[in-house]
Amino acid sequence: MTEPPRFATAPAHVRALDFGHVAVLVNYRNGHVQCLLPAAATLWRDAAATGHLDLIPSVLATRLLATGLLTRTATPIPWPAPLTAKTATASWGSAELPAGALRPAPTRTTTAAAAALATVLVIKRLGSPSATMHRLTTALRSAVSTCRQPATHDQAQAAVLAVRRAGWYSPARTACLEESAAAVLLLATRRLSATWCHGLAPDPVRLHAWVQTDNGAPAAEPSSTLAYTAALTIGARHQHQL
Repeated sequence: MTEPPRFATAPAHVRALDFGHVAVLVNYRNGHVQCLLPAAATLWRDAAATGHLDLIPSVLATRLLATGLLTRTATPIPWPAPLTAKTATASWGSAELPAGALRPAPTRTTTAAAAALATVLVIKRLGSPSATMHRLTTALRSAVSTCRQPATHDQAQAAVLAVRRAGWYSPARTACLEESAAAVLLLATRRLSATWCHGLAPDPVRLHAWVQTDNGAPAAEPSSTLAYTAALTIGARHQHQL
């Protein structure tokens, strides 16, 4: 008896970026990241164009289904091909970043930044670890929906630096994810909007979160951030919003 064809689709919360030498899949619901070498990336693109799971080898298909990067469907439902991402000259995994002292800020600003950062840390801890990114992106979408006008670059930069300053005294992990999310929440308390970005860069494959203004300029970021391609943005009209 012939086995019926298998169909699948990629959920809307899954993003795929193709760097040429590797394609990276990100599940923004459970935080899973999967790298595909060129041969496997080609199979992903072929399946995306048809919705046929049979185009993907069983072992890989099983992993993609188990991690939520694909879901079974009764009929073929094609999904978007991977976004062509920025490539980079080989750096062998090293880069130089500028260092400097934190700038002083008014106590009121620092207190508000600490409160925004604390909110992010609470959101991360309350619930299943596998749903952390989903909780955080939901909170960010809710916050930016209340904003009335875009933040200027100076305002966005001041928010990021204030949160970064508060992070020095945080007992919990405070890196780019926490800083950028807290900066967006801090601006939202003043009804100011900024774009929260989460993206990837190659050599090696790495993830980063940052804040940028409506003109696409990153706030308080080194030039190396320009090497990242945004997979997901929240807070502005953008083709990769979730």
